[in-house]
Amino acid sequence: MKLRLHFVVDPMGWLCISVIFGIWLYNTFFVPKLVLLPHYNEGHIPWVLVVWYYVASAFCVVALIRASTADPGRLPVDPHIPHSEREHWELCNKCNLMRPKRSHHCSRCGHCVRRMDHHCPWINNCVGEDNHWLFLQLCFYTQILSLFTLVLDFCQYYYFQPLTRLDQDKFTTRHELALLRVSALTGVVMFAGMTSLFHTQLTGILTDQTTIEKMSQFTNEIYGAKRSWQWALAEVCGTRWKLLWLIPFRSRQPLPTGQHLRSHV
Repeated sequence: MKLRLHFVVDPMGWLCISVIFGIWLYNTFFVPKLVLLPHYNEGHIPWVLVVWYYVASAFCVVALIRASTADPGRLPVDPHIPHSEREHWELCNKCNLMRPKRSHHCSRCGHCVRRMDHHCPWINNCVGEDNHWLFLQLCFYTQILSLFTLVLDFCQYYYFQPLTRLDQDKFTTRHELALLRVSALTGVVMFAGMTSLFHTQLTGILTDQTTIEKMSQFTNEIYGAKRSWQWALAEVCGTRWKLLWLIPFRSRQPLPTGQHLRSHV
């Protein structure tokens, strides 16, 4: 699958994604500079902890950038419809174009998206068939980064040994407010919000229902209870290799339908 960039012209969406990116910058540069790296330099924490913090940060921002710029599954103006699949297509009453069933017309973007879950202003993009896995990764790595930040803030004041190369009174005067209040507050808000969102998304994937379908009380009876959690996540992520479910540096390939049918024969 070729990489196709997708940008939504929406000032409110640009503002929302700028806020998210600003929080990421704060957690990636300010907190490590004041807590993580000084304690590592004095031997209070191992290098592995530093590496994992920056790995989680890198994966988080890559998932954010890719989820916000990836094509969610926008339908072309003149789609090629195989004759055998014509009965699974329908006419959109808003843009008067043919689309597969379970697609939805996004009023914010102005086009139909295959298996659209919802339009997320925080990534300024729709969450659909082709970028749902990236949105799931974004929720997951944001949880990890937020929890990591909260633990560092807690350890700074209640566990870590005092820094010998630092004027503690000067540090407290300049940075205690920023670390203890701003960083902890954003960490709690992001961790709680992303945990709830990740649980909601994961539940929808495992039950084979999008957020829009849940809101419209739609029940999918195509697979039902026959779908295993492995297949559900493999279908969204585009691979059966579980390790690749966590890697945002790749492209997604739709799985053949026959694999699912054979796995349940």
